[in-house]
Amino acid sequence: MLSSVGLEHNFLAGQRYQYFLAVAVITMAITPFLISFSPRLVKIILRLPLPNRLKRGMAPVEENEDQATIKGLRNHIIIIGYGLNGRNLTKAAISAKIPYVIIETNPETVRTEKKEGRNILYGDATHVPVLEHAGIKDARVVVVAISDYVATRQITRQIKELNSSLHLIVRTRFVSEIDPLRELGADEVIPEEYETAVEIFIRVLHHYLVPQQDIDRFMTEIRADGYQMLRSQPRSLVSICDMRGCLSDSEMKVIQLEENSPFAGKTIADIGMRKNYGVTILAVRREDEMNPNPSADTLLQAEDVLILFGTAENMSKCMEMCRSVDSPVSY
Repeated sequence: MLSSVGLEHNFLAGQRYQYFLAVAVITMAITPFLISFSPRLVKIILRLPLPNRLKRGMAPVEENEDQATIKGLRNHIIIIGYGLNGRNLTKAAISAKIPYVIIETNPETVRTEKKEGRNILYGDATHVPVLEHAGIKDARVVVVAISDYVATRQITRQIKELNSSLHLIVRTRFVSEIDPLRELGADEVIPEEYETAVEIFIRVLHHYLVPQQDIDRFMTEIRADGYQMLRSQPRSLVSICDMRGCLSDSEMKVIQLEENSPFAGKTIADIGMRKNYGVTILAVRREDEMNPNPSADTLLQAEDVLILFGTAENMSKCMEMCRSVDSPVSY
């Protein structure tokens, strides 16, 4: 396209056009090699006696203030990347009063968060001086929460070279990246791919009323196993939870008593919920107050919200009675 415009306006006529084509072909040929060689080139440049400001970047940051803040930190956590995961982790660190340092490459984010009082640095964590500036040698935990896999591998390797005793947690997108990152020194690798699957399955277990202790044990086993349970051929989960015993037709429902419901104005004992309908009232919410495990003499009122437990068949009959006698029933 560019060459055609040049020919049209006689800018690249004759010999110039040949030079242009030659340069274009040569640059296209060497670009892949330059890209593959760029990490080594960066390492060579960083070994040169350049000012730290050039190595960290040119965006203006209050270096003296940063150095004063970080200088006294010990056993802190370094959070690399201030996306959703980084933000949530920062909130947790602040809540638990854990000293922290954030490393972020977006200068606007750094400026904004500094105004909010966050201990955040501008810089690229693939550069050793940036990690040193964040106090990598005195840190206790580092969390790499960026989406760039190439940068994540380089950061992982450099962190373990600088401080092999700290605990390194790395977030990655795919399960296939777990083993390479562990070989580079990561102590824990959290793959989004399987964490999503685990979270979905946990919600399924909750739906089938699996005891919380069994769910917690399942989470612990699958993560301690390096997600091997999901990565390999499925094996029996009897040691975690006997699913055949968990899968029943019981369910929980939440329903509000309507104005003309036969239950309104009666106590739980008068209704005989368990005896007559085979349903248990787990809790009653009235406006903003929750009454868990209500007693038999609890008086139910219109607009009360009932949390019910029972079989699907019994639940259907009970829910009909919770509705107004004048309301059409539809399921």
